[in-house]
Amino acid sequence: MGPELLWYIPNTVEPGHRGDDTGDGWGSLEYSTDLARLTERHGWSGALLGTSWGRPDTFTVATALAARTTTFRPLVAVRPGYWDPAHFASAAATLDRLSNGRLLVNIVSGLDEPAAYGDAVTASPERYARTAEFMQLVRRLWNEPEVTHDGRFYQVTRSSLALRPQTAPRLYFGGASEAAERVAAAEADVQLFWGEPLEALAERIDRLRRLSAGRRHAPLEFGLRITTLVRDTSEQAWADAEARVAALRGKEPEPWWQGNREHAVGQRRLYDLAERGEVLDSCLYTAPGPAGAGGAASTWLVGSATEVAQALHRYRELGITHFILSDTPYREEVARLGDQLLPLLTTELHTTEVRS
Repeated sequence: MGPELLWYIPNTVEPGHRGDDTGDGWGSLEYSTDLARLTERHGWSGALLGTSWGRPDTFTVATALAARTTTFRPLVAVRPGYWDPAHFASAAATLDRLSNGRLLVNIVSGLDEPAAYGDAVTASPERYARTAEFMQLVRRLWNEPEVTHDGRFYQVTRSSLALRPQTAPRLYFGGASEAAERVAAAEADVQLFWGEPLEALAERIDRLRRLSAGRRHAPLEFGLRITTLVRDTSEQAWADAEARVAALRGKEPEPWWQGNREHAVGQRRLYDLAERGEVLDSCLYTAPGPAGAGGAASTWLVGSATEVAQALHRYRELGITHFILSDTPYREEVARLGDQLLPLLTTELHTTEVRS
């Protein structure tokens, strides 16, 4: 089977997300629908919908987009602190049925703005313990006719769903801490990584495979969420990347993720990469994070379509089969990357060193 190739829809009402220069339409149904339809038209299987407190409700947006597309698969980011698991299991099963089995789910445990929505579970070990219980209970509700559960964080009695999923949605999950990896190994379907060097991800994949030995679910799969800056030539791509980083310096980080930037283990790992060099592997650019970028924009794969495809093939050789890519402006880049990059990811390219 070929890789799962997903785009990213920021799901925000404020313009300028990650430097996107689109002025109008943010937060509107028309703008998000346009992005979702462009993913279909240009070869993507779907898109991750961003979440954080203060953004439009991700699940509501996903439902609207599923109703206005035919093959688009929404990867809906949800937080256990926002949702009761029984309520979420019901909502997800309903959307999965209405969309003919297209729903994907990304479980997010990182800190957001817990005080704003009344979440008292903030310590990392507690958050991940709650996430594990959330995932276990959701799976039971999707698969069992009636569930009674008396756990540390959640309790339900004789809970059942009027609709069950057509196919239980895959549970994507991210996190680089020891607690996060234990949850992924036991409960997730797909462990998502950010853009680390090949050697580092090979070590993490090996550790996760050992941790997941004997798990009760299908074998754990792996995914990569990363920014991909592609231009017609390598020289043009690097010139644009360096100009973007120069523009980032001195700016305040975007508020939608500030609350988690100092606490997330995965984020700190990305920042620390810059100490090893500005460019790692063939074309992994580490300068954006220290300049002020965050999350999946902390490191970028930079180059021509062939060079970036070669880099992504190296990740595939490690066992990564799910890719969530993006660049800005979102509307233009979903088409450019769909037309220029995606066809190369369905072929086996000879990999060569591009830039060291």
